[in-house]
Amino acid sequence: MPKASYIARSRGVSRLYAHLVLTPKYQCKVITIEMLERLIAIVGDLCGKWQCELIECNGEPDHLHILFRYAPQLQLSKFIDNLKSVSSRRIRSEFDSELRKVYWNWDKGFWNDSYSIDSCGNAPLPILIRYVENQNNLLLRSAQSCSSHPDPDPSSTGRGFPPNC
Repeated sequence: MPKASYIARSRGVSRLYAHLVLTPKYQCKVITIEMLERLIAIVGDLCGKWQCELIECNGEPDHLHILFRYAPQLQLSKFIDNLKSVSSRRIRSEFDSELRKVYWNWDKGFWNDSYSIDSCGNAPLPILIRYVENQNNLLLRSAQSCSSHPDPDPSSTGRGFPPNC
């Protein structure tokens, strides 16, 4: 459980929490349990480098939830851009063969260009933590029934997306 006290800096104190949600390109259900574990480690490392406190991180096959605490000096847009860039590069290099089964035109990042960031305000933090912790229930249930498409046909959906998106 995170400290409920304020973060003291030279010019003030703060208690700021944010809930970030990221989705893979085309919201494809590509995040496996192994990828999720690696993403949690990557996000934790990046939060430390940006002087944030990772409260909780979890996800489902088509999105990742990150709950973190930050100081007002942090430029959220730069932090999120860096988090998306670094995690995308690492996931793409470490899980290339799995991701190529879904993304046959693999020249851009892993994450969708957009994201959702919400201030947690006065929401009870234990409830937010429980919500994020429970995000992998669908991932665990679908891990057994996941089937890959070894050679997806881009014309099958008419949109140029893999058939399982």
